[in-house]
Amino acid sequence: MQNDMVQSGLAGIEIRDLHLSFGPTKVLTGVNLTIRPGEFFAFLGPSGSGKSTLLRAIAGFGPRPQGEISIGGRDVAGLPPWQRDVGMVFQSYALWPHMSVRENVAFGLRERKAAPAEIRRRVGDALDLVGLSHLADRMPNQLSGGQQQRIALARTVVIEPKVLLLDEPLSNLDAGLRVQMRRELLALQRKLGLTTIFVTHDQEEANTTSDRMAVLDGGVIQQVGTPQELYDNPVNLFVARFLGTANILEGRVERAGDGVRFVSLSGEAIQLSSAATGTGAIVLRPQNISLTARSTPTTLPGTVRHCEFLGSQMRYLVECAGTEMVVDKPHRSGDQVFLPETQVKLDINAADAVFLADGR
Repeated sequence: MQNDMVQSGLAGIEIRDLHLSFGPTKVLTGVNLTIRPGEFFAFLGPSGSGKSTLLRAIAGFGPRPQGEISIGGRDVAGLPPWQRDVGMVFQSYALWPHMSVRENVAFGLRERKAAPAEIRRRVGDALDLVGLSHLADRMPNQLSGGQQQRIALARTVVIEPKVLLLDEPLSNLDAGLRVQMRRELLALQRKLGLTTIFVTHDQEEANTTSDRMAVLDGGVIQQVGTPQELYDNPVNLFVARFLGTANILEGRVERAGDGVRFVSLSGEAIQLSSAATGTGAIVLRPQNISLTARSTPTTLPGTVRHCEFLGSQMRYLVECAGTEMVVDKPHRSGDQVFLPETQVKLDINAADAVFLADGR
């Protein structure tokens, strides 16, 4: 079964100029996206961003959108869900409560009129794959949340889809189990080589599982890339703020001698290594700022307002350039601690500051 499924999973997805509305309400606007064969891809965004709607459009649920959707080079935009070679795991798992685990996993194969011997073989393989063969005769209400999620996965992969679609499948689990299950989910995807799309609003889930991801807001894809690319080089302020803690300083970048400098709205200036000039904002991650007592061309004056000991690091809130900056400093025994009301300098590595011109 595994070898067959690896072969069936080698299907990429192409989406071109996709638009979708519910009545007069636009939900998706101008979506263009390429998902590579065998890739673990995440749709990430806040509630109402359109990520689940986009997943359901790929699956064939809901109103037909305008635009193109192809799976493995085949146009599926006008096909019903059961003709698209996709498998979907819903947030609720949607297990049949009156059927045993074995019957739930076999359901899709029976609907497809598979031979009884083939059903037995493939159901057994699917339950082995998720490590739950010993629970085949139990009912769903006798399973834990993590076990139900595994059964929902087994029921989906047993039909050997070309694409696996996961709509926030971990959201009903407690925090500790979510961490365990996302690791198991990724391991299963790697084992099968199955093209997978994972919808989540949790950036940690997206960062730890996906090869690449698309960040959505307002039905528009804001940026596509690896988790590291999006975190280190956001293309706009929404992505910067949504992916982790971001310090935003508004101002302008101007030429200064042979280089450039950033001047905040309150007049403080630091050297910068930006190729662009004009008004906008710089994005600074907390771990890319150091606290010092020395003034240099790359420091800004500030006042510590609060400090928190988080075990592996100290987190400082520093009033600087008319705003409050978050600074994370790795904790080492014996290090100096900057107490509230201490006057400090924020040392900024120019290469770590991302300048976003107005309108981004």
